[in-house]
Amino acid sequence: MNKQELENLLNEVAAGRVAPAEALLQLRTEPYKDLGFAKVDTHRGIRQGMAEVIYGAGKTKEQILQIVSAMRAESEKTVLITRMAPEAAVYVAESQPLSYDELSKIGIVGELPRKDGIGKIVVATGGTSDLPVAEEAAKTAEVYGNEVVRLYDVGVAGLHRMMDHLDEIMSARVIVAVAGMEGALASVLGGLVDCPVIAVPTSVGYGANFGGLSALLSMLNSCASGVSVVNIDNGFGAGYLASMINHMEGK
Repeated sequence: MNKQELENLLNEVAAGRVAPAEALLQLRTEPYKDLGFAKVDTHRGIRQGMAEVIYGAGKTKEQILQIVSAMRAESEKTVLITRMAPEAAVYVAESQPLSYDELSKIGIVGELPRKDGIGKIVVATGGTSDLPVAEEAAKTAEVYGNEVVRLYDVGVAGLHRMMDHLDEIMSARVIVAVAGMEGALASVLGGLVDCPVIAVPTSVGYGANFGGLSALLSMLNSCASGVSVVNIDNGFGAGYLASMINHMEGK
């Protein structure tokens, strides 16, 4: 249950359409499920508006399935799994309604929610090599009810490619700029728009890129106002933050 669902339930009680005892039954679940190897936070949706996300890297396929099953037992309609290995996806899909994207390693159990974000989130990449991180951001944003516009391979090596999409860029409510190499894409976009730009440095690049460190430092040192930076290759974090911004009233 998320914040909106809790508010709806309380409104139903106030209107007399749901008995207090019935509402209490829905709320009496313990705040977390102790599975031994994991403590699943079943009340995160109430506190933060978004359910707990499963980070798949380092977990066995059996552990992932048990966590998914526990969340579904608590009536979670949609479960997001990041950094999920293909073999784990095959295993989970045998007993859960899983859709899996091998490029981003994102697994989604259940149906995507309706799009209730206020505006559009643009996810842009410097190059094609940045797509795995960009798709992690885009699919995360979609799981949380956002309309996502993808602008891929529009980096500074050919600015005319970006300029062909000015309408989408200028009408965005949030932009996620995903780039490796020197990470200049975030500064260029930040200098064009009046909305927040979330910069995602990627580990794409040659030796002096230092696994994304050069892009990270470039983005942190951006002279464009309104640019914030998440960690290297953290598409999930960017998509999550973009969704939070896109669900805030006012602009």
